[in-house]
Amino acid sequence: MNYDFDLFVIGGGSGGISTARRAAEYGAKVGLAEMGRLGGTCVNVGCIPKKLMVYAASFPSIFKESEGYGWSPVNSSLNWSHLVTVVNQEVTRLNGIYLKMIDNSKVTLFREKARFLDEHTVEVGSSQIKAERILIAVGGHPVRPDIPGIEHTVVSDDLFTLPEQPKRIVILGGGYIGVEFACIFNGLGTEVTQIIRQEKILRGFDEDIRTEIQEGMGRSGIRMFTSTCPTLIEKTDDGLKLTMAKGETSEIIVADAIGLAATGRIPNIANLGLELAGVEIKNGAIAVNAESQTTQPHIYAVGDCTNRINLTPVAIGEGRALADTVFGGKPRLMSHQNVPSAVFTQPEAATVGLTEAQAREEYGDDVKIYRAKFRPLYHTVSGGEDKTMMKLVVQQSTTKVLGAHMVGEHAAEIIQGVAIAIKMGALKADFDATVGIHPSAAEEFVTMR
Repeated sequence: MNYDFDLFVIGGGSGGISTARRAAEYGAKVGLAEMGRLGGTCVNVGCIPKKLMVYAASFPSIFKESEGYGWSPVNSSLNWSHLVTVVNQEVTRLNGIYLKMIDNSKVTLFREKARFLDEHTVEVGSSQIKAERILIAVGGHPVRPDIPGIEHTVVSDDLFTLPEQPKRIVILGGGYIGVEFACIFNGLGTEVTQIIRQEKILRGFDEDIRTEIQEGMGRSGIRMFTSTCPTLIEKTDDGLKLTMAKGETSEIIVADAIGLAATGRIPNIANLGLELAGVEIKNGAIAVNAESQTTQPHIYAVGDCTNRINLTPVAIGEGRALADTVFGGKPRLMSHQNVPSAVFTQPEAATVGLTEAQAREEYGDDVKIYRAKFRPLYHTVSGGEDKTMMKLVVQQSTTKVLGAHMVGEHAAEIIQGVAIAIKMGALKADFDATVGIHPSAAEEFVTMR
């Protein structure tokens, strides 16, 4: 069979573009279809604009804390329109960089939607393209829960471009996206209420991280309703009226905006024609093996559409491993173990490896916990109330460090370095033998006893 491309990629996010470029570097003829903005969720409605807004939200606390060091009070106000404009300008700049990278790699870009016609044929606009291998990298999108009046809410993707800053906002959901947006809007001066179905935020994270962040959010003024379910949303002259139920009781909140920031995301696999290609869907995601192959060995999938670990660096790693293996003659697998991650809340958190609960489930009593909680030096003068929490999860018999968790300033930067040690199988003795940098918060990881 004559093929138009050695590899055709459906989706122009981080995973799809990194795979396409790496394969092209090895000499493969590559095509890529993306009808939306290049860069996917991370660049356009995720990591990048979110982190910029996290920075913006941090300035009021810095202004206040500076007074403890002798600076005069700062009277400043936020220009919401300017913030939204500069954030989106940066997104647009990155879109241009992605386009240049594709052009420089000699990847053929199709600005239309793609769908399968059969296992080797893809319909792109009015064209039919045949490819020897095909990669699906279509990402995911937010889910709207089935609540009467849900059409009056905005999903997390839209919170970056609200025309006006809401004076009052309700965030539905307690996952990492929800708590990040709650902290962002709180820092920017919006009155924030968060509603979660469970007793604690951040299900799946270490219990100490969940507790420390939830308490920190409460201290910062975020109002949180736990074990509570929204039941009705109505548009009124005073704003959006939200009715919620907790057990046998109900309560009403009125807000200017209701954000669905953490009610789940699902793969963008509708209308892809996967059934025509014989690609299996399992639990709402594309089923793949360790080599990112679907049920058709020549069709691959990476990133959020596989619902393995939905993080941008993971999608990039999966894609590059695929390209190295198939086109570069360098067989390797992307490891999904000990993947570090962060939650950009106030206070910030980061984690790598097993939680305490996961370790005890796997190793039983053969687990020892090292934990430190202290007031950072910065706040001894600033007057800030946030504490730093650090934690190591260790297998007692081998002294292997199974996990590291932190809540506090610069947690992501610190855990990134710790993750290297854990990935290499470091023992607690290796941490103990490492000289700390003094004075720093990070040194606590090598002085815990």
